[in-house]
Amino acid sequence: MNKALAAFTRENKFARKGPLCVAIVLTQQAKASGLPLDPANLLTEQGGQVLGLGKGAVQAVLNRHGIARVLAAEGGRTSRGSIGNMREYVGFLNSLTDTGVVDLDAVESFWIARVHEFFAAKPFKIRLDASRSLRTVVRDVLLQAEERQKNTPGMYYVGGVMQHLIGAKLDCALGAGQFEHNSFSTSDAQTGRAGDFFVGDVAIHVTTSPGEAVIERCRDNLNDGFRPVLVTMQRGLTVAEALADNAGIADRIDVFEVEQFIALNLYELGKFAAEGRRVAVADLVNRYNEIVEDVETDPSMKIDFKQ
Repeated sequence: MNKALAAFTRENKFARKGPLCVAIVLTQQAKASGLPLDPANLLTEQGGQVLGLGKGAVQAVLNRHGIARVLAAEGGRTSRGSIGNMREYVGFLNSLTDTGVVDLDAVESFWIARVHEFFAAKPFKIRLDASRSLRTVVRDVLLQAEERQKNTPGMYYVGGVMQHLIGAKLDCALGAGQFEHNSFSTSDAQTGRAGDFFVGDVAIHVTTSPGEAVIERCRDNLNDGFRPVLVTMQRGLTVAEALADNAGIADRIDVFEVEQFIALNLYELGKFAAEGRRVAVADLVNRYNEIVEDVETDPSMKIDFKQ
């Protein structure tokens, strides 16, 4: 059975936190009501969410296995793919009955092992080499996030890493506690908040792919008396500037490329000295990891700093 579970996990990409939440909760449903399960009975009245899926239900199971860490802030409840994942998993569980009685305790243990693997996932890496530019150091981390994102559909690692690197950079420059940090899933791009960071009279927006929505938030910032700053990737610069121009506010928005935005500050924090740069990068990574630990549930977003 473990081979079948492993194959299902691999083929349906169930090693991510959203699908793991679905598998954990539905396994409990199967233990309570028996197999086979009817997918139609596992939806809320409105049909928009999986019945019983949520942080409390997931954590109750994890706590029984001695896992106190939060797997997902919403327990997979708000994930767009949860209903599809539910149908896939129910179909798989029901198919297991064709071979006889299904040991649901063993199924639960399988998913708990996957949760342990999830929490033990390898972090991104930064290697500081005197021969490499600081922009390259930042770029390498973003490229790692981009590669991981390609391999885990539905996860937006690049945006999360960008947001928290910039948050860490601002904390290093201004001191922690000057503004609030949020998980990437509650960033302004996801929820419509007026900015990712507010510092003084400046509203900072972080986005990998600038669109009309973020430009409209910048317009709202201007109307509310804030100065909008938009930080994006190299490929987003021209797009952001064109959109701002179309909106008639190009001369009122500062648009920065993320590598330069972070690297220049590292030079300044390091007082343009080799040892100072090393300390500045170490401080940035340490603060970044603290932020990830505080607001995210995926520890693989952390960065391992090798000097």
